[in-house]
Parts: sequence; C-alpha cells; structure tokens
Amino acid sequence: MSLAQKIAFTTALTIASRLVQLRDRLLSRGARSRPVCPSIRQTRHTVRSGQNVLDAAYVEPADAPPAAALLICHGIGEIVSQWFPIQRIFAEGRIASLVFDYSGYGRSTGHPDFLQLEQDAISSFQLLQRLAPGTPISLLGFSLGSGIAPAILNRVSPDRLILCAPYTSFRSAARAAWFPPFLSFLVPPIWSAREALCNCTLPILIVQGDRDRLFQLQMAHDLLACTGGRADLLILPARSHNSPFYNPQPEYWNPIINWLQQPPSKPHPNS
Repeated sequence: MSLAQKIAFTTALTIASRLVQLRDRLLSRGARSRPVCPSIRQTRHTVRSGQNVLDAAYVEPADAPPAAALLICHGIGEIVSQWFPIQRIFAEGRIASLVFDYSGYGRSTGHPDFLQLEQDAISSFQLLQRLAPGTPISLLGFSLGSGIAPAILNRVSPDRLILCAPYTSFRSAARAAWFPPFLSFLVPPIWSAREALCNCTLPILIVQGDRDRLFQLQMAHDLLACTGGRADLLILPARSHNSPFYNPQPEYWNPIINWLQQPPSKPHPNS
C-alpha cells in the first residue's frame, strides 16, 4: 500500500464516520438508552490496542451461562452505544456479545488505519476470550466490519464466521459506494474475500438483506463462490443496507442466533 493510499484511507474513514455520526445525532439516532433488564448483564470495558485505548461494551445473559459468544466488528459510522438493542436480542437468545469502537471512533483513541483496525479486532477478541472463558467465540462483521473480520482469521481462533451486509473487497465496496472512478488509485487493495475465505474451513454464514441497494445480492453470491459453496447464505428482510442496525428486527437477527445455536456442520481447522 502506498503512502497516498494510507492517507486517503484514514482521511476517508474519519470524514465518513464523523458525517454519519452527525447525521445520526440530527435524526436522533445517536446513543441508545439501556433500560434495566434483569435477564441480561451489561458491562463497559477498555481495550488496549497498541498505543490506543478502545471503548467496548459486553452484554451477556444474566440467568444462565451463554451458549456462545460473539465479537462484533461494526460498520463505518457506528459506535458501541448504538449496538445495545442488537446485543440485547443476542443475549435474550443466550448469546453473549462484545462490540468495540475502532481507533478514532467514539471514545476510542488514535485514528483509523487498516492495520490498526485489524489489531483493534484482534485485541478485542482476546478480551472476549477472557470475559467468556470456555465459550465458543464467533466473529461477526457488519458492513465495514465484514472486511475486517475475515482479515484476522489467521491471527485469532474463532469457531465460526458471520458476514452481514458484506462486500467482496474494500475496492468493490468503494465502487458500490460511488467512490469517483478517477480516484480509484487511492483505494487500497485490502480486505479481499477471495484471499481470506478460499481456504477457510470454519462454518461461515453470509447474511444479505433482500433490499440492500449498497452491497447488492450479487456480492453475497460472489462471497459464497469464494468459499466453494461451503458457506450458508441467508437472504433476510431488510428495508435498506443499514436497517438491520438502525431498526433491528427479530426477523433479521433471530435466524443468525438459530444458526449459532446449531451444532457445527463443517470441520474446525484444528480438528
């Protein structure tokens, strides 16, 4: 990656995340309240990632050990406090989850860099291992995070991988997001699903919204092809690319919980 691409990546993600957060505040989509719920337990954590300190939120069922745990790599303009309604849905299905803010996001220090974002996910995975010892841990990438989660597979030891509203590579995501073609040389060649998934033997779930106009259905089929057809594909109701996040519905998230609760049908790489 060239210096120009590194600068362009950091600048673009910083500007995009700030603009989305500003829009969300104007539309009252900011931090979501966390009502008292006796069936779930919520804790806030900090994660050391290199020289940066990340903000993270852990939600788990309060009345029984979790059946599984989930590390959530969120989208481009999101922060941890907005993910609570989804974490609550998971906890009610006996799935513990940890969501963290990338460097430069929310309360996290530093600035976005593609290698740093990967390190952020690795450090957060290690925290989740300490928070949920002995519990099967899966990776879930949503939108932007669907590139980060596969990129760290060779540096962590998850049991499963879930890609929601995913893209096939960062360059394909930039094209889908109408990044000007004449500036395409500034888009770094990172987070390629073909490289990350072709040799992956983990159980993989690809989740695509039926009305996603940003990363359209063909991308999900292309990802499925990268796995040689070994992944499961769910096409679920979603009014837009981000509606599963902004307006979480059981029709979208419960099938993911059901998939996590099923015994794995594919061999683990260490088996």
